[in-house]
Amino acid sequence: MTRIGILVFDDFDLIDAGGPYEVFLTAARLQERAGEAPGFEVVLISPDGADATAFGGMTLTGLTAADAVGPCDVVVVPGTIDVGKAVADASLARAVSLLSEGAGLTTSVCTGSFLLARAGLLAGLPATTHWEDVADLASEAVADAVAGVRWVDAGDVVTSGGLTSGIHMALHVVARVAGENLAHATARQLDMDWKATPER
Repeated sequence: MTRIGILVFDDFDLIDAGGPYEVFLTAARLQERAGEAPGFEVVLISPDGADATAFGGMTLTGLTAADAVGPCDVVVVPGTIDVGKAVADASLARAVSLLSEGAGLTTSVCTGSFLLARAGLLAGLPATTHWEDVADLASEAVADAVAGVRWVDAGDVVTSGGLTSGIHMALHVVARVAGENLAHATARQLDMDWKATPER
């Protein structure tokens, strides 16, 4: 069982978290439908376990605190419109660091890459983010800020482009963990086009 932890916080972009959430739940459902044990468990996390309100006002409840959730195999860090506010939030930075320490794979969606950079997780690695922010990411000690791709797989860290690119990246994670056949079946179930290469 691969345990997926999705970190949410006030003003996160809903689709950045909700897209991967749906991918992993759908992949597990397809495995069950095929008579297999579900291979993915998804848990929603906030820095202190408090409710988190997404940009636009939707509020998520019943969240687990970062220091109480235990190890996750994969961590997903969504982005936000107000990057400056997010990277200045000490409790959020601590949560990212804490969760990534116990994870085999840390991922980000959109401007979530800046939170990974603040935690020192992108130092010397290639990475991507929303197309509007790639130039700014280049100043964050990454080896290469990559434009024009859905995701960048740097081994233990995978970053993705803006918003819906997080869905493509999550399908890539499914392929890494459980094989491309399940990733393609999940994409078909979600009624979206997906290819196993990150190019747009």
